[in-house]
Amino acid sequence: MCGLSALSPRPGRSGRQRLIERSRGRRIVQLTEAGRVLLGHAEAIESRLRAAEADFRAYAAGVSGSLRIGIYQSVANKVLPEVMRRFKERWPDVDVQVTEAAHDNELVDAVERGDLDVSFAIQPIGEGPFELRELMQDPYVVLTAANSPLARRRPAASDLDGLPMVGHQRGKQQDRAEEFLLGRGVRPRVVFRSNDNGTVQAMVAAGLGFALAPLLAVDETDARIRLLQLAEPVPPRVLIIVWHRDRYRAPASAAFVETAVSVAARIERAHDAFLTKALGLGAPRATRRPARARRSHHPASRPA
Repeated sequence: MCGLSALSPRPGRSGRQRLIERSRGRRIVQLTEAGRVLLGHAEAIESRLRAAEADFRAYAAGVSGSLRIGIYQSVANKVLPEVMRRFKERWPDVDVQVTEAAHDNELVDAVERGDLDVSFAIQPIGEGPFELRELMQDPYVVLTAANSPLARRRPAASDLDGLPMVGHQRGKQQDRAEEFLLGRGVRPRVVFRSNDNGTVQAMVAAGLGFALAPLLAVDETDARIRLLQLAEPVPPRVLIIVWHRDRYRAPASAAFVETAVSVAARIERAHDAFLTKALGLGAPRATRRPARARRSHHPASRPA
């Protein structure tokens, strides 16, 4: 006859179940059927708790969890793929979630709200609770059809006056180009605008007009077009990466920023080599000091 050693607390006396049994005269303890059911649940709970503890430790160490990144088109095409490849090699368990927007002001606002952990952007950005690192300077080039008379020599800004122009939609990138021309009394005729880099380049290749765009937004291997630098170069756009200065910054986020800085520096050197050797134009810029994290103190900015 077996004696009762443990009871499960269920409503009513008759509802109680034996969990273990001890045989009389022997030091043997056995689980009852009810005990085995409860043990299965307890083991599952313990396993989940251990997994949760491991996940939390990994998250605290920055080796897992999620990282929310903001990008815009030219970065998505040329910068982000290599950044992601390098980052995932070192941080394979981090779930990177990427949000693309047409204008960087949308992304910077998302960083301020806490909807993004880090975002690529273009200087200047609006004043706010931001830290940033400069990534690279992106020089402007003239795009023209390969058979265009404009492709025969290095043009001056004045050579573009009155010519048909293919432009991007208004924003930091396009405004910088058009304001540069207007500041020199040059008024091209804008005949087409698009937010898509490939569409702008295709329209140029079709002979619709010239474009003035940053090199990062251009496929320089396209044989249908010619790339030229103006005799008076447009000031380059400055690419940055931004995060919220007052929020917790996981190690993975910091590592992503450093990876982006490294990749952008390599692309910038390639741009310099392309302009200097392939086009025979310009000269490499003086080496810049490594960009350190700094706070944003810029006035409100226009969309990218």
